[in-house]
Amino acid sequence: MTSMTGTAARMMAGFGNTSVGRAFGSWLGKIAGGFLVLLVLTAIFAPWITPFDYAAQDLTNGNAPPGWPHLLGTDQFGRDVLSRVIYGARTSLSVSATAIAISITAGMTLGASAGYFGGLFERAVMTVVDLTWSFPDILIALIFVAIIGPGLTSTTFAIAIAYLAQFTRLTRAQIVRLKRETFIEATINLGAKPHHILLRHLLPNAIAPVIVVGMLAIGDGIVLEATLGFFGLGAQPPTPSWGAMMSSGTAQLFLSPWVIIFPGVVVAVTVIAVNLFGDELIRALNIRDRIRGT
Repeated sequence: MTSMTGTAARMMAGFGNTSVGRAFGSWLGKIAGGFLVLLVLTAIFAPWITPFDYAAQDLTNGNAPPGWPHLLGTDQFGRDVLSRVIYGARTSLSVSATAIAISITAGMTLGASAGYFGGLFERAVMTVVDLTWSFPDILIALIFVAIIGPGLTSTTFAIAIAYLAQFTRLTRAQIVRLKRETFIEATINLGAKPHHILLRHLLPNAIAPVIVVGMLAIGDGIVLEATLGFFGLGAQPPTPSWGAMMSSGTAQLFLSPWVIIFPGVVVAVTVIAVNLFGDELIRALNIRDRIRGT
């Protein structure tokens, strides 16, 4: 029993020494990070904690105000708003996180290659990136979804493309800076191959600011997913998402305002929590100057 307690204490101490652990060190980090952890767990265990089936309709109980047993009320079809908000977390979080992960992977690949090899390839990549950078994210996403059609898959790739330029530019800037470091020059002089230098030396040293910016971008991705859902281009009925719920609630705004208010509040609080915890993570990693260098 004592050894188990000692092991747990060492694990907690080790976690506290990590960047994420230091981000949880402040009271602001505890509140924002705790909310995000709770939200993720709620999304994961949604099938077991929702009081009702999110798609179950009860037309005789439509637009019921918040109360018992529907704590957040019902929509026009009698569907439980609380259950749909919880399942909506699954949709919105998974879509935004997956999209940002795809964008980070593609952006780091393009940015690292352009920054390391330079020349015509770098100019071609950065020209395309700068062109897409000049358009608003929502416009790029809307054009992409309009071309391939609505749905969660198209929404995911639309968000990924919308933020691709950001991660490409950031990674390229980090690689260009790191190439001037003495240890990279020594590695090149020792005859290391380009892919070895990129994978073993440059990318590991460039990834920290990209990951932090990626976390902050998840908040923007949630807003963008909600916007596409609000326009009816994201999750299709009966799959709930926060944006789609707000869209369906606009028709009943004055009759049942809770249908649009509650998912809207959850979106706002989630984005605020992501940004606050991201700021704490930046302080913990001490990379604000590296991010500004882009």
